[in-house]
Amino acid sequence: MLVHLKYRGLNRKGQRNPLLSTKLYEIRWHGRGGQGAVTAAKIIAQAAYFKGYQGVTAAPSFGAERRGVPVSALTRISTEAIAVVSQVEKPNAVVVLDQSLLKYQEVISGLSSGGWLVVNSWLHPKELNVKGGFNIATADATKVCRELGLMVGGLPMVNTAMLGAFARATQIVDISSIEKVIRERFSNNAIDINLAAIEKTYEITKLERIR
Repeated sequence: MLVHLKYRGLNRKGQRNPLLSTKLYEIRWHGRGGQGAVTAAKIIAQAAYFKGYQGVTAAPSFGAERRGVPVSALTRISTEAIAVVSQVEKPNAVVVLDQSLLKYQEVISGLSSGGWLVVNSWLHPKELNVKGGFNIATADATKVCRELGLMVGGLPMVNTAMLGAFARATQIVDISSIEKVIRERFSNNAIDINLAAIEKTYEITKLERIR
């Protein structure tokens, strides 16, 4: 069972944030081993802290991290300190780094009504044929990474690129907060290409909101 913290409506900087309600904002990340789902989860947690949220956590969720094997990670964001250690069962957002993972029902399991499904895909959100009471965003992060040469072992490294799609869809964190994390975590020669991938993916993200 998830433990919800008391909400005072203020972030770490004393600013009122309308995006968080009476519960934690929970994100579940799905990818394959080697795609960097865990790293993406950590970057968003740190970006949220830079944006002013007091409570942030990130961790692997389940699955072996062998290359190509489905893996999952989680991020939690709150205006207050977080004391939750359970798996994310009812995420507010699900980010999918590999479109082929949508064939597994557990990927979108529990996604909150009105939440966001953010998928690395060349398809329009409507073309995914994913049904549910949630919003859908798609962006072809794979294409962006190939064009920029953001590759590891001959494969596109889409995790950072998809941070742009996540930011565009959810507005929980912004590009400037993510940029601070990238500049802190990456070496000089990797900063520019990762920031370019994030910004380009942000720009091309397609949104389909429920009505």
